[in-house]
Amino acid sequence: MSKKRIAVVFGGQSSEHVVSCMSAVNVIEQIDTLRYDIILIGITESGRWLKVESVEDIRSDTWRESRTAAIISPDATEKCVILTRDGQTERIPIDVVFPILHGPYGEDGTIQGLFELAQIPYVGTGVLSSAVSMDKLYTKLIVDTIGIRQAAYVPVLVWKLRKDPDFVISQIEESLPYPMFIKPANAGSSRGVSKAENREQLKEGLKEASCHDRKILVEEAIVGHEIECAVLGGGEKPVLSSGVGEILAAACFYDFESKYYNEESRTVLGPDLPGDSAQRVKKAAEQIFNAVDGYGLARVDFFVKDDGEVIFNEINTMPGFTAISMYPMLWEAEGLSKRLLIDKLINLALERKP
Repeated sequence: MSKKRIAVVFGGQSSEHVVSCMSAVNVIEQIDTLRYDIILIGITESGRWLKVESVEDIRSDTWRESRTAAIISPDATEKCVILTRDGQTERIPIDVVFPILHGPYGEDGTIQGLFELAQIPYVGTGVLSSAVSMDKLYTKLIVDTIGIRQAAYVPVLVWKLRKDPDFVISQIEESLPYPMFIKPANAGSSRGVSKAENREQLKEGLKEASCHDRKILVEEAIVGHEIECAVLGGGEKPVLSSGVGEILAAACFYDFESKYYNEESRTVLGPDLPGDSAQRVKKAAEQIFNAVDGYGLARVDFFVKDDGEVIFNEINTMPGFTAISMYPMLWEAEGLSKRLLIDKLINLALERKP
């Protein structure tokens, strides 16, 4: 059987660029090279697409020095990567794309739209699912319809905040007690997220979040276990959920530094949770994944309070694959190795029906 060619796309124009590069190394190393030829495409923070020669170039961060442009053609009759160097052009056919891109322009349906135009199979959720899952406000609107408890929230439009900040802040304070969390609607890895204990911190948090998106969510603070559940499948395949894991953050909440740079932050697999809350988390994760028309993979995050109440937090349709990422760890605990997990994700991409 001839090998298929997979294009791995990483980097991207979001604040999670560095996380994407970290994830890419771990995914690439787990792709079965007996079954797939691999072409690496790195997208710089300025949006330039480059052919990358090796994983070592990603590790050393020298991949940005590449002189070969690599662009996936939107022409559905070509299904290829167009390579350009020194005025010379070459077309490399591809069979499937693995977009290891976190945040805007990679996880929000934009690049998925390109793959749909090109009619090239790709790993992960589709255009609609990616878009509504990336946008925390629209995720909340959808989850509201299926009766799953989530944190109370106030949406904030940045243009209204700039026009009349005192009015917006008063509206928030009338709806939510302190402390509260401020989040950009479209960002991940806790970029732009902060906790406010008072009005001054709320103002600062809104200012920071507005640097990341034009929409902001201000949410009630939930005290409880921070729980994650991995989901796999979709379409004609059954949706499977893993066991659960608990985040033990070194900081007051699981911010970007805690996630990726604080060795004291850790995760616990199969934590001791009250009653049957772990099973209810699994069921809710599958319901939410289906509600947003999920396909392929997602990590769904919850809070579990001491009385066993399960509260949805957010969904991540392209969770990280870094050494400390919960998504592959949760499946490994179920007996599914990273290599088998990556293989299943690629197969799901190839099996996706229109």
